[in-house]
Amino acid sequence: MTPPTDESIPLSATYRLQLQPRFGLDAAAAIADYLASLGITHAYCSPYLQAASGSTHGYDIVDHGRVNDELGGEPAFWRFVEALRAHGLTQVVDVVPNHMAVSTGNRWWADVLENGPSSHFASYFDVDWDPPEARLRNLVLLPVLADHYGRVLENGEIRLERDGASFFVIYGSDHRYPLSASSLGPLLGPAARQAGSDVLADLADAFSALPRPTATDRASVRRRHRDKEVLHAALDRLLRDEAAVAAAVDEVVRATNGDPDALHTILELQNYRLAWWRSAGRDLGYRRFFDVNTLIGLRTEDEQVFEDIHRRVLDWARGGLVAGLRVDHPDGLRDPQEYFERLRAAVPNAWIIAEKILSRGETLPAEWPVAGTTGYDFLNLVTRLFVDPSAEAPLTQFYAEFTGESTDYGRIAHDKMLLVARDVLGSDVNRLTGLLVDICERHRRYRDYSRHHLTDAIREVIAWHPVYRTYVRPAASWVRESDRRVIEAVTRAAAAERPDLEPALFEFLRALLALEITGPLEAEFVSRLQQTTGPAMAKGIEDTTFYVYNRFIALNEVGGDPTQFAVSVDAFHAACRDAQASRPRSMLATSTHDTKRSEDVRARLALLSECPVRWSEAVRRWSSMANRYRTGQRPDRNTEYYLYQTLVGAWPLSLERAVTHMEKAAREARLYTSWTSPDAPYEAALRRFVEGVWQDADLMEDVRAFVAPLVRPGWINSLSQTLLKLTCPGVPDVYQGCELWAHTLVDPDNRGLVDFDLRRQRLAELDGLTPDAIWRRAEDGLPKPWIIREALRLRRERPQTFGPSSEYLPLAATGPHAHRVLAFRRGTDVVVAVPRLVLGDPIGEGARLALPPGEWRNRFDADAPIADEVDCARLWRTFPVALLVRCVAREL
Repeated sequence: MTPPTDESIPLSATYRLQLQPRFGLDAAAAIADYLASLGITHAYCSPYLQAASGSTHGYDIVDHGRVNDELGGEPAFWRFVEALRAHGLTQVVDVVPNHMAVSTGNRWWADVLENGPSSHFASYFDVDWDPPEARLRNLVLLPVLADHYGRVLENGEIRLERDGASFFVIYGSDHRYPLSASSLGPLLGPAARQAGSDVLADLADAFSALPRPTATDRASVRRRHRDKEVLHAALDRLLRDEAAVAAAVDEVVRATNGDPDALHTILELQNYRLAWWRSAGRDLGYRRFFDVNTLIGLRTEDEQVFEDIHRRVLDWARGGLVAGLRVDHPDGLRDPQEYFERLRAAVPNAWIIAEKILSRGETLPAEWPVAGTTGYDFLNLVTRLFVDPSAEAPLTQFYAEFTGESTDYGRIAHDKMLLVARDVLGSDVNRLTGLLVDICERHRRYRDYSRHHLTDAIREVIAWHPVYRTYVRPAASWVRESDRRVIEAVTRAAAAERPDLEPALFEFLRALLALEITGPLEAEFVSRLQQTTGPAMAKGIEDTTFYVYNRFIALNEVGGDPTQFAVSVDAFHAACRDAQASRPRSMLATSTHDTKRSEDVRARLALLSECPVRWSEAVRRWSSMANRYRTGQRPDRNTEYYLYQTLVGAWPLSLERAVTHMEKAAREARLYTSWTSPDAPYEAALRRFVEGVWQDADLMEDVRAFVAPLVRPGWINSLSQTLLKLTCPGVPDVYQGCELWAHTLVDPDNRGLVDFDLRRQRLAELDGLTPDAIWRRAEDGLPKPWIIREALRLRRERPQTFGPSSEYLPLAATGPHAHRVLAFRRGTDVVVAVPRLVLGDPIGEGARLALPPGEWRNRFDADAPIADEVDCARLWRTFPVALLVRCVAREL
């Protein structure tokens, strides 16, 4: 099939598609016309290279050279590309450079398991072949067993299997590992004697004589791979030609499977060690993606590895099939700047965005040659715009009173980070400790510190990190000033936290991390620590603290800081002006596949800050009504409070969705139950409580009555943040399905199939309707796709107005309610005005907005043009947000 020719498609808006076996590339191609009608220019796809079988997200890639067969494979890819082109669209693809799945289909990993350090691909994966544990040297620990190795072996749950001339270790239905060629002697030798085959005996001796898999010099590696392929070919011919020999081999395999001692002997000759899954907590010898044992880190800093994992995607980009690259988890890479420089050099004209979580006060490294982030910074900024700052004190006080929980977020965050460093990332910390022990041995003033002391110090330094990582570059001997400040702050805080450890130890760590003490081991330690703090932040903050500190869960979002309660209009303008000046093509998101709550849930929850008294009274009332469903003290009040916020934000929420979500929330919190150690009695009590609440007609009617007056204001908040996303500096992204109201929760709730037929219908219904009629049908969701379509049409009509060189100029409202108006001008010909804090008085009442000179027409209102100063209540009387366009464009 001939690829379409490259076209220059202006980057106006992206639409995120979560591809999965039930929604593959052909299904995506079938909605290309709908995306174009909505105003989208770029389909923004989840990864679709070959992933592990059954993958529902695509981040577990096993082959970077193939399009995922379960998504339609190569033919569907070309149909997708052609469908996009036919409707004037192109695409952004999700690149996963940090890790791969260690599952069937990953040929590189299978080669490593078969050949150990001698594998052609041993250098592709971030494996420590020389760990502190001598018993694990030159071995890959595979923590996949449901019980201790000896028990599983003796229960007959591990077996050998022959497939032609290849032999495999089988465990369960999902685990299949190759036998090392040099370990075949104990199988083939007895079979040769049984069959009386001298040829098989010679092959058994030859296999045993192969260079050991620990040999890594090029000559030995070449010889091993050359000889084993020759031997495998000879064995294959023999087994096909001599039925008696094949039967003898199969009999030895069968006998070995029935003899735990014999099978153990074979397993001990492998380049991997099968182990109980819990052993990963301390002994795992490879870097993972976060704490997922089945996702192994790649050494993407190696140029060959970079080329091999990017070859297909870069070919698409160079051929005009792909316009943009979204880089997943760059913080996991050894040197993100070097990576992005290499990527930019490979595709100079591509739109490259980084999935980078920016913490409070942090900015994207200016040195990275990328357009910006995937938009979590904007998402959190715009959420806080609709939060009433006056509610912080009453909501904090009520949270403490109702739950009895601490409101010291900093302490909670530190403790959860420490918990994760100890219990979740234990093997990563142990690798760091091993390095630090060797470093201390080379510095006589520090060699007397015990492994225990060093482990504790490393954990504390990790736990106090306020950002996902620093970007110190040992190879370039470069430390940014902002990184130096972080290093000084975390080592100072760690020393204060642990007065039982000598301050000199933390000063030593500070000097190491700031490159004041250098060397090969020191550089390795710095790089590895930076690759570890990101997972610690993700697991300790996003996936633990955000389910523990439940004061106001609208703020508990990826990349958010719950202590930043609200943002003022002036602060919002300042952030937008900075974005226009520094990263005007960064992505703007309001919902993603990783958000804890969708944009519409957060928009409604924000309203609780405008009615804290009514909210606290309702919670007390519901808790009293629900008390009879409690089992003793279970669930705890903190979890109960989280439930009520979830119920209001996602209303109407089915019992099934609620039970699934609350079980996940409780396990993520790691207080009474967890994913690795589920507490069945606690989870049963939680389930009974949720079921009791949902089945209590009076209680649910009370909830409905509480939510009813929040529904329309919630829609207004949603429309306001959507219009801001579409018009502020940056490239707006629409998450699949969110063009209609979508009150979804964290995955899997927000990754389900989308009813695109309904969305087509709603979009078609807009034609011929007046703004007033569209607003009257708000319950059907019509206002949201309408403002998306109209705003994106305007972006296409006036690309310079929203382009990188455009202007963002704040406009100040006047009057007693001026703080409830946010307005700005883009370029010379567009004004945006949205309401905020909309609960209570009619929106816009008591506020006026002075427009720039000229006549302006509101795209969301059929009235005559307006000029000069306008009453905001009039501006929003027909439709609750305004997009004004100058009738006759002219320079100001």
